[in-house]
Amino acid sequence: MSYAETRRTLQDYRNRIEGLRAEMRAIQAAVEPQPVGKYRFATPFGDVSLEDMFGDKTDLIVVHNMGTRCASCTMWADGFNGVYQHLSSRAAFVVVSNDPVDVQQRFAGDRGWRFPMVSSTATSFHTDMGYETTDEGVGPGISAFRRDGGQIVRVSDAYLGPRDDFSIVWHILDLFPESSDGFRPQFRYFGC
Repeated sequence: MSYAETRRTLQDYRNRIEGLRAEMRAIQAAVEPQPVGKYRFATPFGDVSLEDMFGDKTDLIVVHNMGTRCASCTMWADGFNGVYQHLSSRAAFVVVSNDPVDVQQRFAGDRGWRFPMVSSTATSFHTDMGYETTDEGVGPGISAFRRDGGQIVRVSDAYLGPRDDFSIVWHILDLFPESSDGFRPQFRYFGC
């Protein structure tokens, strides 16, 4: 297939994907919110509640992160760091992992992360939200919460993984003929 034909075909696929995303947004807008319990998380400044993490916002984005043991979660967090100010202008934003606070702070400092982090070590938060099992431990994901009167509800969530909608790296590498096949995120790259 010629370059021009391939380009037209791929644009047709991208248009169809955008159509599916519009349908997904419509379904999401009609979701029945899931009530959420009360949780407390550790921070460098003392414990905070889930409600505290909203600050003065009505909405809260929480990234369920596997912590310092996961290079992929680190890559996602690196990406969120770049768009943090844009996201936090609309909703509160926090990354939560099971790592102890001091480990989080060292790791975040080494990477230059600007977003807030909290530790869920003493909570069932990841399990209750569907992002931790006894077999596999904590898994990566993202949840959207809203303050609705005096209650906190979850209005959406999604798993994070290769080629998801939340990391641009995979999609850019997919522009090459071999796609992102063989790419594995690293904590550090030689020459970078």
